[in-house]
Amino acid sequence: MSAQPFLDGLNSRVLGDLIDCGVGVRYPGGYRIFAEGAPADRFWLVQEGTVALGVHVPERGDQVLETLGAGDVLGWSWLYPPYRWRFGATTRSPVIATEFDAAAVRRRCAADTDFGYAILQRFVPVIGDRLVTTRLRLLDLWSRS
Repeated sequence: MSAQPFLDGLNSRVLGDLIDCGVGVRYPGGYRIFAEGAPADRFWLVQEGTVALGVHVPERGDQVLETLGAGDVLGWSWLYPPYRWRFGATTRSPVIATEFDAAAVRRRCAADTDFGYAILQRFVPVIGDRLVTTRLRLLDLWSRS
């Protein structure tokens, strides 16, 4: 996992605690990792492959908002209630990733403020970037109507 920008700068204790919550996974191309509205109980650090984040737009069908690849974080809806996915995610190619148990990470965040702050520091830029990308993509979609 050393090629993960998300992990850069984490001290060894926080890194070890986070890794304890993760497991390696592999998904084939075309696999639906999660659907809009489903429980958000995990997140992933993508090591190989690509994942399309999408949303269902009435009268336009499913729309890809962003494609994530190696080094990207997939999923942040697990951070706050009601813990439901705001988008869907489907692999575009075979994916190798580390999957993290969101409840276990939240428990560690609550029990250890240093751990929680380090995780939050890493997710805030992910959330900000994802929102900007989504906004631009939605503007593009609606400008074509």
